Parts: sequence; C-alpha cells; structure tokens
Amino acid sequence: MENSYQTKVVLLACGSFNPITNMHLRMFELARDYLEDTGKYRVVKGIISPVGDGYKKKGLIEASHRIEMARLATESSDWVIVDPWEGQQAEWVETAKVVRHHYEELLAAEGSNDEVDTVKAGKKRRHEDREGCTHFHCVRTAGPAAGTGHRCRQRGDSDRKWRDVPQLKFLCGADVLESFGVPNLWKSEDITEIVGHYGMVCITRAGNDAWKVVHQSDKLWRHRKNIHLVKEWVSNDISATHLRRALRRGQSVRYLLPDPVVHYIQEHSLYSAESEEKNADVILAPLQKYSKGCS
Repeated sequence: MENSYQTKVVLLACGSFNPITNMHLRMFELARDYLEDTGKYRVVKGIISPVGDGYKKKGLIEASHRIEMARLATESSDWVIVDPWEGQQAEWVETAKVVRHHYEELLAAEGSNDEVDTVKAGKKRRHEDREGCTHFHCVRTAGPAAGTGHRCRQRGDSDRKWRDVPQLKFLCGADVLESFGVPNLWKSEDITEIVGHYGMVCITRAGNDAWKVVHQSDKLWRHRKNIHLVKEWVSNDISATHLRRALRRGQSVRYLLPDPVVHYIQEHSLYSAESEEKNADVILAPLQKYSKGCS
C-alpha cells in the first residue's frame, strides 16, 4: 500500500545523448530502485533533456537527431519521457536554467490541476506571488531538496496540495559529479542551486570514487545530504564515445543501443569520420562563456 507520506520525485537527466545508450536508460531504473528502496520516495516520472547544438561539443550531431533517437529509445517506457525544450534552443542553456525550467513546468502542471486557466497564467501568478519573497524554497532561486517544501505556500493551499508537488532531482553519472571541479565549466552558484536546492542522484561506475569527490569539495560536502550516490553493481561501461568509434568503423553496436536507435542511425547514416570532427576547432560553450567572466 502506498505510503501517503512518501515524497513524489521526478528525475531529470541532461546531457548530449550522442547517441542515447542502454546505460542512459539504466540510470533511471537504478535511481528509481534506490530512491524507492528508502521508503521515503515514490518516483513518478523521468525526463531526458538532450542538450542543444549551441553546446558546441566535438562530434555532437544535430539535436533533432538526438531528440528523435531518445524518443525512440523511450517508446517502451511507461514513465521516462523525452523533453525537447533544451535541445530546441538556439543558444546553449546552462544546466541550472534547464533544471529551473522543468521545476517551473511541474508547478505549472500542478497549478493547472487547481483551476488555473492556462500554464501561462499560472507562471505569471507565481512570478507575482514570489516578488520580494525571502522564503528559502521560492522557485525563483531554489528548489525542493530540503524537507517537503516545494514552493512558497499561497493562501488557501491545502496540505494535500502541498504534498502533491513532486521534488525534482538531477540525475547524472559520476563523470558529471567530477566535472564540477573543472575550471570554467560550471558556475559556482549553479552547482549550489542544482545540488543544494534540488538535489542530485549520481550513478557511479566501477573505478569511480564519488564520495572522494564529494569529500574533497567544500561546496559538495556542505550539501552532501542532498546527494544520493547509487552504486551500479552490475558493471556496464557503455560509452557513447566508444560507440561512435564503432559506428564510424562499420562495427556492430547491437545490444548496446535500443534496436530502434540502431535502425535510426543506419537509416540516416549518422556518426561518420566527418561528423566526429564537427566543432573540433570550437571551444565548448560554457568554457567560452565563463572564461570571459560572463554571468
């Protein structure tokens, strides 16, 4: 029987998905098993958000292809979906802004279930409500990681309605956790927002010492209670980089990718020596932006 005090959770994974692999999909299953095994959470949805072309990563093929492959990969899932918003933006969008966008979408969806006429109206009302707000969990600056407060409570909000807004947690691999320490790749305040305000679930691989990464960072250590480290005991070292190499050499990648993705790649002749050189002479978008001291 469902525990009425379990916190609903939505998992959000951002990344290149170039291409999406079975391991990307396994991350969601592992995270859900881990969180629900605590007895505190009920995972209700997973979201895959492929990065846009503006990220400028070497070998990154067009977002339209990566979004479609992710959609094909999740067709058989009854809880993981693909959201194209990030991938459709003309310019690169910081991950913290992507997380914020999806959290506001959750609030908008909740508002639409409570006699809010439109999503637009709901967002406008929330913006007006939070002006000047100093509450720690105001959606303008924060998220739902601590406790059960998911947004600033408004007059007339019921306890049931308060509990029904899911938490949003950032889902990633250990490589993303390690990347927090790369100079000019992340803004310090973005790490604080993602980890401290929303929380993250990190899937670790063999050879990764994720707790060491947390221990060596004062910022991550400060928010360690919001970091869930999930050990993958069934070793799976599928790498998108290795898969692209196999594809451009004409080698089989079946059973490493979902079959519909393999067929899509073959149909559109994706991942060649030429595609791997795309953006080879371009600096990664965050490095361009943050090394210039932009905010």
